[in-house]
Amino acid sequence: MKRTHWILIAAAAVVVAIAAVAVHMMMAPPDDLDMARSKLSEQKFYLATVAPEQEPLRQGELHAWVLTLATPDNKPVEGATIAVDGGMPQHGHGLPTSPQMTSYLGEGRYRIEGVKFNMAGWWELKFAISAPPGDDRVTFNLVL
Repeated sequence: MKRTHWILIAAAAVVVAIAAVAVHMMMAPPDDLDMARSKLSEQKFYLATVAPEQEPLRQGELHAWVLTLATPDNKPVEGATIAVDGGMPQHGHGLPTSPQMTSYLGEGRYRIEGVKFNMAGWWELKFAISAPPGDDRVTFNLVL
C-alpha cells in the first residue's frame, strides 16, 4: 500500500476516536445517578452530608460548602482532616480549582472553600476523611 493510503487510514482513525470521545462527553448522566446529599462513607465509618452555603449554584463562581460528619450512631466527628477532589467523570478532568477544608464550624461541620464548576454537566465532589474512627472516602454527585 502506498504511503498516502496509510496516512488516510491514520487520519480516519483519529477522526473516529475524536468523535467517540465527543459523543461520550455529551451523554446525559446515568438515569440511576445517586444524587443524595447525605450518605455513608465507603467503609461506613461516617455519615456524611454535604450542602452549599448558598444556592442556587452558579456555573463559573466560587462556592463554599459545608461537609457534616457524624458517626453511624449520629455523634459529631471532631478533629477530622479532609482532602477534597472531584471532577467530571464523563469528561475525564478534575475540578478547575483546588478546594480546601478551611475551618471547623463545630458539631461535626467543616467548611470547604474554593469549589468551582466551570461548565454544565455531571460533577463529583470527593472527600478523603481522616479522623479517629478511621480513614475513609465519600463521593457526592451533582448536575448543573
